[in-house]
Order: sequence, then structure tokens, then C-alpha cells
Amino acid sequence: MSNTDTKLNLVYFLDGKTYVNITNACTNSCAFCLRNDKDDVKGAYMWHKGAKVTADDVIAQIEENKEKIKDEIVFCGYGEPLCRYGDVIEVAKYIKKTSPKIKIRINTNGHGNYIAKKNIVPILASLIDSISISLNAQNEEVYNKISKPSFDGAYQAMLDFAKLCVEEKIDTTLSIVSGYRADLYPVDVKACEEIALNLGAKFRAREWIQNGY
Repeated sequence: MSNTDTKLNLVYFLDGKTYVNITNACTNSCAFCLRNDKDDVKGAYMWHKGAKVTADDVIAQIEENKEKIKDEIVFCGYGEPLCRYGDVIEVAKYIKKTSPKIKIRINTNGHGNYIAKKNIVPILASLIDSISISLNAQNEEVYNKISKPSFDGAYQAMLDFAKLCVEEKIDTTLSIVSGYRADLYPVDVKACEEIALNLGAKFRAREWIQNGY
């Protein structure tokens, strides 16, 4: 990203927490995704407009906002962070080196290994403190309806990724969005919770709110 480019919101803040919006690419097109309805989070415009964002760009904005950053940095924005897994790893290394007391979390759809075409969980485990994976549904049929993945086998890929995260002893949470168009997307909250617990993960059901926050 050159110095002449319009300032991008790679680092933004919500409810006192720090988030990194590293990419707009995603392997899902979830029906409930906030980016379908609005372009910003609390006034922070989230689209990159095709700009080639690098790890150095993110690090620069972390430095610019250092005084505002508290105890955790979360990779979560208008895209799947692990679509840029190499940059996520480089930024996480920088955070751990310069601010070792800062916790690092990734909010992901769980397709990181599919994207990387290799198992990236061990290196993530050495750098991050927790991970939240979008389970979204109790089975592949409902998952495909609500998540609209771009490749076959996405549901199982997500579950396999979650299992590896648990095995690597990452603090792992599987999440769903409840209350969104149950007539079209019949998510069974109890069944989803059982899937998470059987994998050894925590479970979170987040009620759908139209504005997302």
C-alpha cells in the first residue's frame, strides 16, 4: 500500500477492544454477515477497495494506535483473516515480540488449512491465545445454506480445523448466530453446543442483531 493511497482502517475499535481488518477476502458468503448490509463498524470504513495490504501496513497502524490498545488484539473484520494467514502470522509474531502481554485472538470460519493447503494450526498455537471458529450450523446441509461456502466439504474442513486447534491446546470456541431467519436457516442451538463440547471446545451462541453490535 503506497503512501498516496487513501487511509485504510486496518485497525479499528469496538467496545474498547482492538480489531485487525486484514482482508476482505472470504471463503464463505454468510447470509447474516454484517458486510451485506453496511460498509462500516462504528464509523470505521471496512472495505479495502482492492488495496494490497501487507503485514507491515497492519503493524504500522498498530503502532499508530498503541496508546489505545489494551489487553487483546483480535483478527476480525470484513473478511476471513486466514485468507492472509502468512500476514496474520507475521503480525502475531510482531505483537508477541513487542507487546508480549497482549493477548491475540483470531475469529475465523475455520477454513485456514484448506486455504493454506497445509496444517497451519501448530504455528498458530505458538502465537495466539484463543480462536473463535464459526460453526454456524448443526450439519452440512444447514451450514451450506447459511454459510454459502465457495468449495465442497467446507463444513467438515471447519470441524477438522477445530479439532486440531483443540488438540494443539488453543483456547477454542465454536460459535453460531442464533435467531436469524429461522424459517430459512433452522439452526439447532443444542445440537451445535453438543458438537462443540464433544470436540473439547467451548460454545457461544450470539444472538443476531441487525447492526451487528
